[in-house]
Amino acid sequence: MSAMFNRPMTPTASLPWLNASFDTGFASLGVEFATPTEPTPLPAAHWVGCNEALRAELGLPPDVWQQQEALDLFTGNALPAARTTYASVYSGHQFGQWAGQLGDGRALNLGAIQTPAGLQELQLKGAGPTPYSRRGDGRAVLRSSIREFLASEAMHGLGIPTTRALCVTGSPAHVRREEVETAAVVTRVAPSFVRFGHFEHFASNGQIDELRALADHVVIAHFPALQDKQGAERYTALLHEVTQRTAALMAQWQAVGFCHGVMNTDNMSVLGLTLDYGPFQYLDGFDANHICNHSDHQGRYAYARQPQIAYWNLFCLGQALMPLIDEQAPALAALESYKQAFPEAMDQRMRSKLGLTDTHEGDRALVEDLLKAMQQDRVDYTVFWRRLSVAVRESAHSAHAFEPVRDLFLLREVFDAWCTRYLERLGQTPRQAAGDTMLRTNPKYILRNHLGELAIRQAKAGNFAMVQDLLQVLHAPFDEHPTYEAWASLAPEWASSIEISCSS
Repeated sequence: MSAMFNRPMTPTASLPWLNASFDTGFASLGVEFATPTEPTPLPAAHWVGCNEALRAELGLPPDVWQQQEALDLFTGNALPAARTTYASVYSGHQFGQWAGQLGDGRALNLGAIQTPAGLQELQLKGAGPTPYSRRGDGRAVLRSSIREFLASEAMHGLGIPTTRALCVTGSPAHVRREEVETAAVVTRVAPSFVRFGHFEHFASNGQIDELRALADHVVIAHFPALQDKQGAERYTALLHEVTQRTAALMAQWQAVGFCHGVMNTDNMSVLGLTLDYGPFQYLDGFDANHICNHSDHQGRYAYARQPQIAYWNLFCLGQALMPLIDEQAPALAALESYKQAFPEAMDQRMRSKLGLTDTHEGDRALVEDLLKAMQQDRVDYTVFWRRLSVAVRESAHSAHAFEPVRDLFLLREVFDAWCTRYLERLGQTPRQAAGDTMLRTNPKYILRNHLGELAIRQAKAGNFAMVQDLLQVLHAPFDEHPTYEAWASLAPEWASSIEISCSS
C-alpha cells in the first residue's frame, strides 16, 4: 500500500513505553476496517507544542520531549516497532448530502496503548496521504494544527468531552492551501475515533457482518454495561446511549458558546466526544445565527442550529443500525429520547450559569429573554457570564456590583428589567456562595479566534512560547491568571475579520 505513494523506507522507533503497553484496539477488527498505511516522513522535524499534563495522565516518561525517537514517531518519521499503522474507512453525510466513501484522508492511527486513563488510541493528523485522501496530500498545516492542539485542550479544561492533543510537531516542508504554508502533525488521543460515518459506511454497502462486528466492538470496548444485552436489544441500547451522550454534549457546546462549524456525520463521535476541530469558534458577541465556517454558505451549521443538526445526524446513525435492530419502533424510541434529554441538559446548564440551585417554571423564559437582550446588543458571551458571576458574589456587600455587567448593554433599561427579575429569582440564595459557584461554571478564558491567530503568527516566526502559555491558561480557564488578564478582555475589532473555513 505504501508503494503507491512512493514513500521512502520509514525507520522504526524502539520506544519501551509504546511497545510495552501496546494494544491492537480498533485494528483488531481487521483489514476491512483498518487499512495498513505508512506515514510519509517530513524533513527537519521540530516540536511546536508539548502537552505535559496529558503526558503525565497517559503515564508516558517525563523525558519524552527529549527523545528523538518520540519526535520521529509523532511526526510520522518512524513507525512503532513491529506494529502496523493504519487508516480507517468510513462514509458520511456532508452538509446534509450523502458523500459516499470518505475515510482517514490525513489521519494515521498508531494503535492503542494502555494508560492509567484506560486504553487510548494514538492518531497522527497530517502524516501524509492514505488510500482515502481523495487526491489530497494528506498533510495538515501549522495554522490548523495549532488551532486543533489548543482547542482540544481548551475543551478539556472546560470539562467538555473531547479528543485530546498530546503534541504538535512542525517542519519547513511546504504545503499549498490558499497560499503556501508549512507542514505540521498533531498527535490526537482518544479512547476511540469511531464516528457515525463508520456505521454508515458498512450499512450503505450492505456489509452487515462488518456492521455487527463494529457495533459489538464499540459495545464491548466502550459501553460495558450493555454487554449482557443480546441481538436487537443490544444495538437499540447502543443507539440510545449514543443519543444521550450526544444530547449532553450539545448542551455543553451551547452553554459555553462553542460553534463546531462542520457537523457532518463523519465528524460525530459515537462516544459523545467533540471530534475534528476545523472551522470552530467560541462566540465573541452573542449571535444565535453566527456561522463560524466561511465554507458554510447556507448556514447549516450556525450556532443555534447545532442541536437540531445533532438530532438529524443521530437519525442517520439510527438508519445505519436498522439492519441490526430490524424494527423501527424501538429505534425511534431511542432517537426520540433526544427531545427530552437535550432540553433538560440545556436547562440545567443555564441554571448553573445563573447560580440557580432549584427549578422554577419561569427559568427557561428568564434565559430566553436574557439571550434576546444579548443578541440585540451583541454582548460578549463569555465576558457577560464572567462579569455576572463576579457581580452576584460582590452584591452581598456592594450596591453597585452589577454596573460592570450593565455597561455591556446599549439598551440598559432592557438589562435593568431583566436583572430585576433575575434578582427576584435568586431570592434568599446566599450571594457569596452563588457567585463562587458561578465562577466555577462560567470560564474567564476561552480560545478566542484572535488569541489563536496571535499564537499562530508567532509560531510562523519560530516562536512557540504563546502556544505553550495559552495551553497552560486554557487548562485552567476558571482561574484568574493575573499575568494573562488581557486574554480575558473583549475581542479587538480586527478579530471579526478572521476567516476560518474547511481548508487546512
